[in-house]
Amino acid sequence: MKRLSLVLNVVLFALVAVLFYLHFSEGKATPAAGVNRDIASGGGGTSLSIAYVNVDSLEAHYGYFQKKREELSKKQDAIQNDLSSRAKALQDEVAQLQKKAPTMTQSEGEAAQRSILQKQQALQQREQDLREKFMQEQQQFNLDLHNRLDAFLKTYNADKHYTFILSYAEGVSDILYKDSTKDITADVIRGLNAAEAASK
Repeated sequence: MKRLSLVLNVVLFALVAVLFYLHFSEGKATPAAGVNRDIASGGGGTSLSIAYVNVDSLEAHYGYFQKKREELSKKQDAIQNDLSSRAKALQDEVAQLQKKAPTMTQSEGEAAQRSILQKQQALQQREQDLREKFMQEQQQFNLDLHNRLDAFLKTYNADKHYTFILSYAEGVSDILYKDSTKDITADVIRGLNAAEAASK
């Protein structure tokens, strides 16, 4: 979300810079009208062409994203099941020791406590290690997804000549208005799925 806000701020800064440049470089009586005409129609001065990709649709229909998300979900479930199973076994062991406690000597009780403590610390360490590894896999997936999308859009935009291709998500995006004729999501999904199928 922070990355999206940063990208949008950069886009807004670029738009302001373009408008500022056009305002002072045209030298017309009504420069603002000229700027609006150039941006809207691409005529005369610097043209600005913007398209967008609906991230929700991309996630719902991009095969690679769905496959990797399912893999990560299964790994997360496996981690949770593993940790729950180990925690349950440790709880059972504690319950058994509590039953035996009245018949144990002091040294046996202290040894049992040390053993339980070591197992609890080992379980906490395992949880931390598994969580960190899972987060690294998520980050790698996000990076891979970004690289795939970036590489595809560079090729896709070679003959489209969009100045900006923005990401849009319903209710989350900072984009206040969108023209559905500038939605290239279907093209992007088709292209990414075709590239994924070709790589197999």
